[in-house]
Amino acid sequence: MGRRILNDALRAIVNAEKRGKASVELKPISTVMSSFLNIMKDRGYIKNYQVFDPHRVGRISVELQGRVRDCKALTYRQDIKAKDIETYTKQTLPTRQWGYVVITTPDGVLDHEEAIKRNVGGQVLGYFH
Repeated sequence: MGRRILNDALRAIVNAEKRGKASVELKPISTVMSSFLNIMKDRGYIKNYQVFDPHRVGRISVELQGRVRDCKALTYRQDIKAKDIETYTKQTLPTRQWGYVVITTPDGVLDHEEAIKRNVGGQVLGYFH
């Protein structure tokens, strides 16, 4: 159940982008989801997001920018070593210029570029481009 929350939220973002919506509301929420959205915001794929009432069921309101083409979460959280991140990125993403693979590491939730820079591995959460 917990891993489906992130996947359902990312699919809602992709569907809203395809329909040309300006914002989307995500329910239920998790801390991993907010970390994933923070990376998307830092990389310029979404404008902003706000978390409402995080201690209860909660919801997240995301302002879309129109840049997200595809965004998926892995339900099986594949382990990846620091030296294998580059090859995994080549297999998953369409080109080197677009997209990011999001990895949960001992240093926190990072995209693949930051994980390579810090030389840490972890589990793959998902990707977006």
